[in-house]
Amino acid sequence: MFTVCVRDHMMIAHSLKGEVFGPAQRLHGATYVVDAEFRRAEVDENGIVVDIGLATEALRAILAKLTYRNLDDEPSLAGINTTTEVLARCIFARLREAIVDGALGPTARAIESLKVTLRETPSATASYEGPLALSPVGAG
Repeated sequence: MFTVCVRDHMMIAHSLKGEVFGPAQRLHGATYVVDAEFRRAEVDENGIVVDIGLATEALRAILAKLTYRNLDDEPSLAGINTTTEVLARCIFARLREAIVDGALGPTARAIESLKVTLRETPSATASYEGPLALSPVGAG
């Protein structure tokens, strides 16, 4: 399996609901390093998994919509406990949408799986990964 990983970061504020979160129930900030790893069994006709420049731009655009925001006030996240794990899944879904929309180039639809990892501290990370199951370029 071939992989390409791009990285960026975001700074957010949020509060978490539930006694299990203790003091994190209060409004607090977090800075995440975000890795997006694209995977496919074979490279495309140009010898690449994904255009690194386009992947970097797509990740940056997705994170720009979240960074410097209080996620408690974001309509797209209303009613969601924005744990690190949930944010990884949210970014995964938005990257998948960018691939479907063509933002990562025409051969990106052949990417088989994606993994998004948020690094909250040097010793704590959370990820969401899954298959993309997109039809290849030119397929029905």
